[in-house]
Amino acid sequence: MKWIFLSGIIIVIGIIGYFLVPCNRWDNVFPRNPNVITQKVHFHNRYGIELVGDLYIPKNKTADKMPAIAVSGPFGAVKEQSSGLYAQEMAARGFITLAFDPSFTGESGGNVRYVASPDINTEDFSAAVDYLSNRDDVDAEKIGIIGICGWGGMAINAAAMDTRIRATVASTMYDMTRVTANGYFDADDNPDARFANKQALNAQRIIDYKNGKYELAGGVVDPLPADAPQFVKDYYAYYKTPRGYHKRSLNSNGGWNKTSSLSFINMPLLQYAHEIRTPVLLIHGENAHSRYFSEDAFKKLTGDNKELMIIPNANHTDLYDNMDKIPFDKLEHFFNTNLK
Repeated sequence: MKWIFLSGIIIVIGIIGYFLVPCNRWDNVFPRNPNVITQKVHFHNRYGIELVGDLYIPKNKTADKMPAIAVSGPFGAVKEQSSGLYAQEMAARGFITLAFDPSFTGESGGNVRYVASPDINTEDFSAAVDYLSNRDDVDAEKIGIIGICGWGGMAINAAAMDTRIRATVASTMYDMTRVTANGYFDADDNPDARFANKQALNAQRIIDYKNGKYELAGGVVDPLPADAPQFVKDYYAYYKTPRGYHKRSLNSNGGWNKTSSLSFINMPLLQYAHEIRTPVLLIHGENAHSRYFSEDAFKKLTGDNKELMIIPNANHTDLYDNMDKIPFDKLEHFFNTNLK
């Protein structure tokens, strides 16, 4: 009876632990793939910020040391959304993958919260490479990255800096420095508009300091105005519905700190994109409002190791989670070719 009683306690503790320990919870917005093992992992960047990621490992590993891919984005999203979907699918196709929350967001560390930085968030990709390079089951000479939406620009910036990154994919890319400094389609690309923007942001700094907290800019607009642009409707359809809503996602909820935009105005992400020597694949939807970011980034890249793939009849958010639109066969071929 004593052993039966103790066994019962152990089982109960195990069940409770399953639901209480974060590494065992599945709160992703996409279904779990039974052919992939998932682990919660912690690592740090060179600023000492602890990052949290979901590691995806194929159940049927083909080698003791395997190629690996770090994934992040979209801008304002968390790893339980689009980046986790990409990571899980690429793991099912034979890679060890890591979807991670950038600094100051999601389950990752960093205070204050809800801040973005062209420098620190580029560093986050390199920190993921640090972590993967030190795993016994990863071939450190075969590591690539995928950046989605705003993290597509970060990924290109990381590839220009980090020579350990062997192949880069930017999917439905935003250049966050360009859109912050110039507005959409460069409509506010003039000194007066930038000055007015900086005036407002710096005035907000005074307010935030006085209040002892940072005012949020707000996530995707809710309720959705009837006359909202189509791309805003597309964002709403992802972030504000069961399709993609997540409680930790900035875009689904309160958004970034208002003053988060300041550093993006002065620090162009793609400054050295032309010096990237490793392969880069840019993927964008034919009907995406953001398509010009990838097309112009493609022009900056040099050599014969670049490719721009336009997906017919796809909008910006189709490449977040639409399995019929995201060209995973192409991604698999790209990384198999360049991580060898």
